[in-house]
Amino acid sequence: MCLGTIGKVVSINGTEATLDINGVTVNVTLGLLADVNVGDLVMCHAGCAIQKMDQDEADEFNQLAEEITSVMRPKCEGRND
Repeated sequence: MCLGTIGKVVSINGTEATLDINGVTVNVTLGLLADVNVGDLVMCHAGCAIQKMDQDEADEFNQLAEEITSVMRPKCEGRND
């Protein structure tokens, strides 16, 4: 399963943006979105910003991602690949 991550836009240069994702700086393309501004929250996946989000949506997504992680972590830690 693949999940996107949410970051805050810290700078924009043409169709490229720099995001802050939990303190990590990531560069993404904005080609799929219109009207993105510095300070906006965006979901990104595979180097592309794919959706603008408001704070409530981002909080809900992060809560769900945390729940998924808490369920999957024990299963992954027990693997013997």
